[in-house]
Amino acid sequence: MRLGLEIERLKKNILSLSAVVEDAVRKAVLATERRDPIMAQSVIAGDKQIDVLEVELEEECLKILALHQPVAMDLRFIIAILKINNDLERTGDLAVNIAERAVYLADHKDVGSPPTLSELAEKAQEMLHKSLDALVNLDTTLATQVLKTDDEVDALHRGMYGRVQELAESDPAQVAGLFQWLSVSRYLERIADQATNIAEDVIYMMEGEIIRHHRGEAHE
Repeated sequence: MRLGLEIERLKKNILSLSAVVEDAVRKAVLATERRDPIMAQSVIAGDKQIDVLEVELEEECLKILALHQPVAMDLRFIIAILKINNDLERTGDLAVNIAERAVYLADHKDVGSPPTLSELAEKAQEMLHKSLDALVNLDTTLATQVLKTDDEVDALHRGMYGRVQELAESDPAQVAGLFQWLSVSRYLERIADQATNIAEDVIYMMEGEIIRHHRGEAHE
């Protein structure tokens, strides 16, 4: 098969994996908000599909590298897809972690959610969606927007510690449940980090520039 056709198939497969992962994150967040253990269990069960797709995509990339020895833009594209593939698999794992917290919270409906958590969840999901849109459209402007939002998510997550501490001090009986919400916050912050990695890989793919250690410059 010609290299061009192989790359088109690769694009189709990474987009399929992206859609599955994004849906898993969406459902995991909804499961925590609704205290829905059934939805949470569906996310946990769906992780096997993500793992299978990730392995298949990696094998496909390695096969193309071995058979066609691509160069220039094609080579950068395949390297970026290998990295994004790994980022997506990790994001799927984080969705499972959130879903597991949702199962616990479904049995502890008396433990309220910290007020800023919904904003954090919204921003993390927005970053993931934009990074994947940047991948679909090969849009470096959109990818740069993702990088700029990462600091906002980090700040919200840092603020969660103080808020949880305040709530725990006012009602010690809720400490265990509040710890679950803090875990959800940490996993959402990590999802935002994975979205940032994807955005950086899109920029590398299009411009051939590795910016992972120059985020401050990208944010200006």
